[in-house]
Amino acid sequence: MQLNLSNIEYRYPQAEEPILRGITATFPRGWTGVVGDNGCGKTTLARIACGHIAPDAGSVGPALACAYCPQDATIPPDGLEDFAASYDGTAVRLRRELGLEDDWPWRFGTLSGGQQKRLQVACALWAGPDILVLDEPTNHVDAATRAAIARALEGFSGIGILISHDRELLDRLCAQCLFMSGGTSVMRPGGYTKASGQAMLERETGLHAREEARREKRRIEREARRRREEAVRKEGKKSLRGIGKHDSDAREKKRVAIVRGTDGIAAKQSGRMAVRLERASERLDQMRVEKRYDADIWLDAVPSRRPVLVRLEACELPLGGKRLEVPPLYIARDDHIGLTGDNGSGKTTLVKHLVSRIPVGVRVLYIPQEPSDGQQRAALERLLALTSSDRGRVLSIVAQLNSEPERILEGDEISPGELRKLMLALGILDAPELIIMDEPTNHLDLGSVEALERVLAAYPGALLAVSHDAALLAATTSVTWEIAQAAQGACALAVR
Repeated sequence: MQLNLSNIEYRYPQAEEPILRGITATFPRGWTGVVGDNGCGKTTLARIACGHIAPDAGSVGPALACAYCPQDATIPPDGLEDFAASYDGTAVRLRRELGLEDDWPWRFGTLSGGQQKRLQVACALWAGPDILVLDEPTNHVDAATRAAIARALEGFSGIGILISHDRELLDRLCAQCLFMSGGTSVMRPGGYTKASGQAMLERETGLHAREEARREKRRIEREARRRREEAVRKEGKKSLRGIGKHDSDAREKKRVAIVRGTDGIAAKQSGRMAVRLERASERLDQMRVEKRYDADIWLDAVPSRRPVLVRLEACELPLGGKRLEVPPLYIARDDHIGLTGDNGSGKTTLVKHLVSRIPVGVRVLYIPQEPSDGQQRAALERLLALTSSDRGRVLSIVAQLNSEPERILEGDEISPGELRKLMLALGILDAPELIIMDEPTNHLDLGSVEALERVLAAYPGALLAVSHDAALLAATTSVTWEIAQAAQGACALAVR
């Protein structure tokens, strides 16, 4: 059993260009990852694969039963009440694997996002579809929920299509990954790490081939120019002008050359070179290599002169009906710290407490988990008020973070992911000594996550990153603050 998509094309109403162009892909049993930048058409392709929308061109087959889990966890899943009332073997196993409580289906609207997502996945798996499509199933969920979802999905034996920016989940489940960009797609074998490594190799090969094509074009241009000049010179020699009328030998040689066409050889060779040059130019124009910005944005950045930027005394912070026990903490001038813990364990509470105790004079850039409308307006207003050189630098940083600068300038609103990138780029202008980012990968596609990873890893100052993304923390931090459940309903922080 497999699902085949052939030459799929789709254009949104009122759009000038189709978002999908000639996409052909085969989805066999097992999991296939679908990755690409925000807005590249991943969800659209998934809905076409499920039969929720019809393509403008192309075909999908065969017709198979499909279950679709949307990215929005607040949408009640199909079959929720039937699942709630069922206690067959599959339902019982899913309750156990996903850690579901019996009353959750009956109070879906009061659950946390992670609990709602678990129920969405449970209902989809319980339905036993031929095709299961999951759109960002681990967005905004903690490590425990991620692990539970991964375990449950490993048991699915049908055709699985996983849209995700979760590198660990893609590596754990997927045998192949469909990379989408610019309306087209490429299928590569392996989980994300292996497939993206292949993509990088292809990119490097493409860069080398394009440089070779450029050199060949330049060589042909030089040769064509030489042949044209030679043809012009020989064309001038066809004339008998300048040869004495009594120099019969020279005049006879010229006539023989004209009759035999030897003086036309250069012109013909010049024409052939023009054809070769045109083909070389076409070949170079057809070569497309994905853009990537690798410049160092921290050229002028240095760690603070202060050896320690902030200290916290041991304390207990209120956490709803619980408390968070915090030992003495400090952040040194070049510490890169990752803060981890389950949802509701007090990570954001700790960050806000820490921000309130940063000494006056320490330049800090704090980007919260969900920037407010006021922060968005302030960021856009500051961008427009910058000098042209500073605005250019900010937009260059945005480009390095895998966003189109033009989108930032188009209107009064930008996406949450683009707002985070803009806030970081603007903050860099202030030469921060400490950067604090709460869930920095929320709303970001994989390309943007990897770009952010490169930027934060190279930052020479102090960094505190609150994240569930283990790969990002491993690449950017060397110290871990971990919050876990402790005795008597408390949560406690440990430094590792």
